[in-house]
Amino acid sequence: MRFPPFPDDLVTAQRSWTAAYEELARPHATSPTVLRRRLLRLSTQVYFHPYWAHPRPAAGWAELRGLVREQCAREARAA
Repeated sequence: MRFPPFPDDLVTAQRSWTAAYEELARPHATSPTVLRRRLLRLSTQVYFHPYWAHPRPAAGWAELRGLVREQCAREARAA
């Protein structure tokens, strides 16, 4: 069964979430409180996105995170 591709705004929100999470994980994060609030806001955007209203296997979350990781890795290799 084929599922529609992830919408751009959902991928962008997941990329922003990943970047904020990685920044928070650094030893000297600039402002942990601001980053935590940003993670909460982005988590809400990703979790409650209308895309998830359509039936999709639970692996869809992992697929989205994997897609974002692949894109970031490609960009890092290209830089």
